[in-house]
Amino acid sequence: MRFAWRTRDQRRLLFVTLSRRIAGEFAGTAMLLAIIVGSGIMGERLAAGNGAVALLGNTIATGAGLIVLIHMFGPVSGAHFNPAVTLAVLLKRDTTARVAILYVTAQVAGAIIGVWAAHAMFAEPILQISSKARDGLPQGFAECVATFGLVGTIFSTQRHRPEFTPIAVGLYITAAYWFTASTSFANPAVTIARSLSNTFAGIAPASIAVFIAGQLVGTLAAIAFFGWLLKEESPQ
Repeated sequence: MRFAWRTRDQRRLLFVTLSRRIAGEFAGTAMLLAIIVGSGIMGERLAAGNGAVALLGNTIATGAGLIVLIHMFGPVSGAHFNPAVTLAVLLKRDTTARVAILYVTAQVAGAIIGVWAAHAMFAEPILQISSKARDGLPQGFAECVATFGLVGTIFSTQRHRPEFTPIAVGLYITAAYWFTASTSFANPAVTIARSLSNTFAGIAPASIAVFIAGQLVGTLAAIAFFGWLLKEESPQ
């Protein structure tokens, strides 16, 4: 992107605006991971060994938190909080490669900070590595399905009812926690960060590759399918 024709004030405004967008992605993703990991720790401690109850608490907090976070940061950054969503926006040519790289960097960094914040709140060791294996092709396929549905939810609601997108995303993730075998990470930044937590929400580093591969395939499939499904036809 070239700025040679812009005045100094215009360049400064562009820098400040982009800085705020990146900060929004960082803070929003950090808060999302604090919600995911923190509610997982709380749920596991209170559930007395009942995994279903722990997952229910984790699910409700994550879905509700997503709705609020998208309302908070959507007007600033678009509230991607997810490299898969940023990739979809990039491939639709609604952003530039430079901005996409900055977004993804902020998302991954924010996600890690959010995990550490959750550990600090619950007096857990800050630095951890998960030992919770989530292996196998069914898990990767579950992530493909989860991400396909998430990207489709965003594309569809943004086209027809943009004001409903935050609620739709929160409700979809709430449902996907229960209908997917992987409990719907659907987010490469979340996947990486959760490998740094040996708690209820963790994922072993060895399981990351199959999750991210499924997420990328689901993203590309959603772009192709929903791009075709929602394409506006030229009037005859």
